[in-house]
Amino acid sequence: MENEKKKLIQFRNIQKSFDDQIILKGINLDIYENEFVTLLGPSGCGKTTLLRILGGFLDQDEGEILVDNQDITKLPPYKRELNTVFQKYALFPNMNVYENIAFGLRIKKVSNDIIEQKVMRMLKLIGLEGYEKREITQLSGGQQQRVAIARALVNEPNVLLLDEPLGALDLKMRKEMQYELKRIQQEVGITFIFVTHDQEEALTMSDKIVVMKEGEIQQVGSPVEIYNEPANAYVANFIGESNIIPGRMIRDELVRFDETDFECVDKGFRPNEPVDVVIRPEDIYIVPNGQGKLSGTVESVLFKGMLNEAIIETVPGTHVTVNMHITSESANQNDDGHIHISGNSFYLDKEDMEGIEEKDLIARADAQAWNDETDELISIEKVETDLKPELGIYSITFTTVGGLSITKTIQVIDQQVVRNTKKNEGVSAFDFFKSKEEIEESIALDTDLKTWADAQGWKLDNEDEAINLTVTYDFDPENIGPGVYPITFWTTGREFKVHTTKNIQEGSEVGLDFAPEDIHVMEKEDFIS
Repeated sequence: MENEKKKLIQFRNIQKSFDDQIILKGINLDIYENEFVTLLGPSGCGKTTLLRILGGFLDQDEGEILVDNQDITKLPPYKRELNTVFQKYALFPNMNVYENIAFGLRIKKVSNDIIEQKVMRMLKLIGLEGYEKREITQLSGGQQQRVAIARALVNEPNVLLLDEPLGALDLKMRKEMQYELKRIQQEVGITFIFVTHDQEEALTMSDKIVVMKEGEIQQVGSPVEIYNEPANAYVANFIGESNIIPGRMIRDELVRFDETDFECVDKGFRPNEPVDVVIRPEDIYIVPNGQGKLSGTVESVLFKGMLNEAIIETVPGTHVTVNMHITSESANQNDDGHIHISGNSFYLDKEDMEGIEEKDLIARADAQAWNDETDELISIEKVETDLKPELGIYSITFTTVGGLSITKTIQVIDQQVVRNTKKNEGVSAFDFFKSKEEIEESIALDTDLKTWADAQGWKLDNEDEAINLTVTYDFDPENIGPGVYPITFWTTGREFKVHTTKNIQEGSEVGLDFAPEDIHVMEKEDFIS
């Protein structure tokens, strides 16, 4: 049990900023004797800063560090019983392997016979017996790294700090050194604190993993705990591959997602609390269609050596299709010398007419006027329309201060709205009118199409929560002519990533099965209880 071990290092409210940017936001962490602890997180999360503060290479702004219950904050690096191995090893190229390892002992004026005993023991430990006279430049990257570790260990520190020491190695050597580092740590029996952004390294070597994000600790636990019971979606995504589904905890051991209740093993959540659900790709089994807890369509299959990675869509994305009318008018505009006015006919939902203002009509028609000599916009002074809150076709005229006008049409309709209760989302959009030139001149067509169609996606149980939409169409924007073109706006369907040894075909219908213990329920990061 961890609480029976001796606390070797205690971080207490460690805070650090650089140029008004907060790097560490009050870190509290206990590290025990003989542990292999990994600080894991992306670049900029603060893991290396925390290691450098522990090593004495940086000063914290606030907080204290206790080693054996003694505050070491004011001790210089050479008085701390810690040694550091950096990514760039920092070996002395003018010294051979023996002298590199012996360097720290010679500084301490240790006798030659003791130095020889300790160096030879280190060479045996790192598997480089017979290499003592070898020049550093004659060693491979992995061998150089072993020498750097031996040089640090020969001083018999209480703690070895390793700052991404495998970063300079190729993939094969990295994997070999992961096991070597763990073996060395177990043999010498001291605490290793290892910094990496590589999840596989952390899972392979560590007794304890500390997952960090933006200067804060997200979770502390064993590799099994971190992998199987991630604290939140960030940890689940960072440690291995995950399927993360929004859900709701009905009660202890019962969670609901995609309008279905599933038994699980998690407890302690509030009834009906919003949660995130994680199911790992390797915990999902592909079974015949209709025999699993879920059914879906195989969207893609990727061969990955020992297994296939399949994407299975269990709930189609919600979509709405509207018509884009490309008019034969050259530019939907009128001209008077250097003065121009343009606008488009448009559709309007009957439900949106209450309280509609002139500025809304101008925006929906994308009406504007300008002087081509000065490139200045000209105000639209007057909007005239016979618009009524009834289904039908109405005229609308926009007029500038100088009297130049353009008349278009408004079609009042019932807006197309599609509701998908299984995914708890809705989408809506309007048919719309555009000219050939407006399509050709668009520099962000997908975004413009969403704007022109007033396409929107939202959660049914919270209409203020927007959902991103993608756009699909089958016309060539550079070669479009007058006509009617269907435009479809989509939300992303529910997709599960599955790792399987089965051979399955794209487009086939399959079932998905998983056990209650394979469902991992997490608190939402932004949920306030």
